[in-house]
Amino acid sequence: MTSNTLTLDQAQKIIAGAIAQARQSGFQPMGIAVLDDAGHLKAFAREDGASMFRFDVAQAKAWGAVGMGQSSRKLLERAKDNPNFFVALAATANGRFLPQTGAVLIKDAAGRTLGAVGASGGTGDEDEAICIAGVQAAGFVAG
Repeated sequence: MTSNTLTLDQAQKIIAGAIAQARQSGFQPMGIAVLDDAGHLKAFAREDGASMFRFDVAQAKAWGAVGMGQSSRKLLERAKDNPNFFVALAATANGRFLPQTGAVLIKDAAGRTLGAVGASGGTGDEDEAICIAGVQAAGFVAG
């Protein structure tokens, strides 16, 4: 598909790929949120047994990534050097922004950002790994 818009079908493929990686790796039950390039929720899944917090955490990681144009891992690194800015940003965003490892950008082959995917349920590294797997399973590039 050559469209600059992330479709529901593509978002669901990202989630399916992320869940498959989580199950293959033996991770705890996950929540995965896929957002479009404007930060709007495109799709979400919460595995059986995942806590009620998984949606909010996964979405906030992805929202921060797409809003700032970089992975939540990079945002976490930046937050260490400028914590006041990131606290203010989270407050300005009404709590929808979480600079914690576990979200990546969804990019097409030309490098255009189509959205972001965030996960919650494991460690930040586990969350990030399943996001990357999901993005790749859908034929996109994780950024």
